Amino acid sequence: MFTGIVMETGKLKRKITSSNKYKLQIEAKEVLQGIKNGDSIAVNGVCLTVVKNSANDFTADVMPGTLNATNLQNLKRGDPVNLEQAVRADSFMGGHIVTGHIDGTGEIIDIKNENNAKLVKVSVNKSLMKYMVDKGSVALNGISLTIYELTEDALIVSLIPETVSETNLKNISEGDILNIEADIIGKYVNKMLGKMNLSDNNVSDDNYSNNKNELSKEFLKENGFF
Repeated sequence: MFTGIVMETGKLKRKITSSNKYKLQIEAKEVLQGIKNGDSIAVNGVCLTVVKNSANDFTADVMPGTLNATNLQNLKRGDPVNLEQAVRADSFMGGHIVTGHIDGTGEIIDIKNENNAKLVKVSVNKSLMKYMVDKGSVALNGISLTIYELTEDALIVSLIPETVSETNLKNISEGDILNIEADIIGKYVNKMLGKMNLSDNNVSDDNYSNNKNELSKEFLKENGFF
């Protein structure tokens, strides 16, 4: 688990590919403190397992499914990546709960400066929009952000100067692809209400028939909230 607070921006050192393996070697420093093989590091929000590390870099395996579902497939040598260690039990929870499991990607379709803020508009697949809440949380490239505004098919985040300077969002331009992870709490609530539909088809569930998908005191009590 992560919090969406980027520890540092590393750089892709090289891709290691063969017929049966795909690895990323990433140049880093701060995020490697206390890290050992088998530990998890979020790379652009993607939870990867460290298989080799030194004082200046680490290597992680990447599955084909992960490549296809994230912007890791687009990385080139020297590209900056956001890095975060997995959260420890005694860590300060500075962002929100981030699992490192990417739900999809979105394209940057507009960037505007507004005083000291940078407004970034990102397209969002219809299947993910049901998890997006105005002023709610979302992770973009592994960064915990607050949704500034929602449209029918996009979200807008407002970036403070600190976020811009300390992450790879300082290099963004229109057309860039960002990893998106929806708020895990929103996904659980959606599931509890019987509305989750990952296949984008209309699916009914007898467990939530008879108006049990209505958020009521009886529903919350029945499902263990009090």
